[in-house]
Amino acid sequence: MDKKNLVITIERQYGSGGRIVGQRLSERLGIPYYDDEILSMTAERSAVGEQYFRLADERAGNNLLRRIVGGMRDTIGGRPKIEGDVTSPDNLFKFQSEVIRELAESESCIIIGRCADHILETAGKKDLIKVFVYADTATLIRRTMEVDGILDTKEALNKLTKITRQRREYHKYFTGKEWEDVSNYDLPINASRLEFDQIVELIITYIRMVGYDV
Repeated sequence: MDKKNLVITIERQYGSGGRIVGQRLSERLGIPYYDDEILSMTAERSAVGEQYFRLADERAGNNLLRRIVGGMRDTIGGRPKIEGDVTSPDNLFKFQSEVIRELAESESCIIIGRCADHILETAGKKDLIKVFVYADTATLIRRTMEVDGILDTKEALNKLTKITRQRREYHKYFTGKEWEDVSNYDLPINASRLEFDQIVELIITYIRMVGYDV
């Protein structure tokens, strides 16, 4: 790559295949991929049990009701507490944000979810490409059933509806933005009629079109 530390963030609807796309894109580009790894890295750095980060992972919880939109950037940019209420959702997010920013500064990589696009954009990250992978409901149900081994259509729909709501609220809580608003992203991709490898090729083509040698 001809620019320093290109970071590709991938937000994804559950069942769209965004995680699998991220893994295959990592293999194609030869750069690291971070998803759940961020949780263990943050736990190690903060000395807070990993279970706390997993419980809060991409969930806004009841805090959404108390958040006044407008104070979001303080949550992202402030330093985490190292004593007192260290396991509050806001503080856990601050720890996680620090790890994401440090990864982006140290290497080219792919980061899945966790508001990484907004965290890095507000930090002034230049070499950043923000991808959003989505699909129609039928595709989301089919892929959820395939990947999760679910046999019942209704069960798959209930699962993806629950996780979609959690991710939507999480993103709104910490960024003040609508998660599924495609104007927030450089490259929104409708994955309904594309195979995973085709989505990878589409992302690589876009990366080259905007000036990176990959």
